[in-house]
Amino acid sequence: MATPKPIAPEQLGRWRLILGASSQDQLNEYGGGNLSLDADQQLMDEALAAIYDQTQEGSDSSGKRSAGSGGSSPRLAKWLGDIRTYFSEDVVAVIQQDAIDRKGMRELLLEPELLKNVQPNVQLVGTLLSLGGQIPERTKETARMVVRAVADKIKLTLEQRIRQAVQGALNRNEHSPIPHANSIDWKWTIGRNLKNYNAQLGRLIPERVYFYSRAQRTNNWTVIVDMDQSGSMADSVVYGAVTGSIFASLPALKTHVVAFDTEVVDLTETCGDDPVDMLFGVQLGGGTDINKSVAYCEQFITEPSETLFILLADLFEGGNQAQLVRRLGEMVESGVRVLCLLALSDSGTPCFDEALARRLSALGIPCFACTPDRLPELVEGALRGQDLQSLATRIKSDDSH
Repeated sequence: MATPKPIAPEQLGRWRLILGASSQDQLNEYGGGNLSLDADQQLMDEALAAIYDQTQEGSDSSGKRSAGSGGSSPRLAKWLGDIRTYFSEDVVAVIQQDAIDRKGMRELLLEPELLKNVQPNVQLVGTLLSLGGQIPERTKETARMVVRAVADKIKLTLEQRIRQAVQGALNRNEHSPIPHANSIDWKWTIGRNLKNYNAQLGRLIPERVYFYSRAQRTNNWTVIVDMDQSGSMADSVVYGAVTGSIFASLPALKTHVVAFDTEVVDLTETCGDDPVDMLFGVQLGGGTDINKSVAYCEQFITEPSETLFILLADLFEGGNQAQLVRRLGEMVESGVRVLCLLALSDSGTPCFDEALARRLSALGIPCFACTPDRLPELVEGALRGQDLQSLATRIKSDDSH
């Protein structure tokens, strides 16, 4: 039998961290007996072992790290510090969530001294919201700080882009006498000056250049965000709520934000103030009655041709599906711009009801998952009157690359 080809020490070290202590002997064979972890790697290994190794008895029979079933480490504060020291922010988010979901380390969320050391992220906020009334009084203020940190980060990323998208779309129809290069309406300017084309020069010489108005109008469009607050939609609800608060801050939009499971909760009164208050008004979990929520939202549609309805749901309908399809079909026929986002998150496309998605797509309602960074483009296209199916196809194609 051929002797295994030696592997470089740095590669062996990485594999050792991935596979856990039970892989030590086998990896030693590949390294000629020279496998060892330096001081930093040992601390990293201990931090990973607390979550992914099978307690003190060892790892699983495959020799790979997996979520253990033993008790949580009594040194959680040190563990939190170690993972934040040795791993990048996105990796920390995964490890923390695994600690909560797979090891039952609810102490991370129920003790303020520990919670303040946790890396804030969307998944953590979703878990906090799912706990609801289980969060003790002494931890609530710390929990709000964590939620606020995430909400502020999302707003910082999206708010300016959404403002520009909405204002750019809604100001297209009014031209301004005030010249500004960034506001030129090229399509209208070219169309109105085609008669001035100079064949000899091969150029269009405009008599007049038209500019979009920079004036801000009030409540031109109604935007309705209807969010499924079942547990599987946790990340999407976080992004949806913060996005709703951004919409509500724009004078050009009249915004309504609704959350639903088998009951409907109108969050509109809180969406214009603090997105943290709105998020704590969400109760993750429970069943799903999309039809009931859509019926509730119909009352907000006064000018169908100037209404954007965003349904944020995975389409697993527990209510009257036939009625739901009819309601949404009537919305589209009346002129409402309807979008169904199966997810609004960076986690990829979730499990969803493909049969219902096909029925809605046949009505002209695109059903797709959207990453938050593509939302401004999507909203602008909808408000500009672009073909929604084509827009959705382009966004999905760009995201897949």
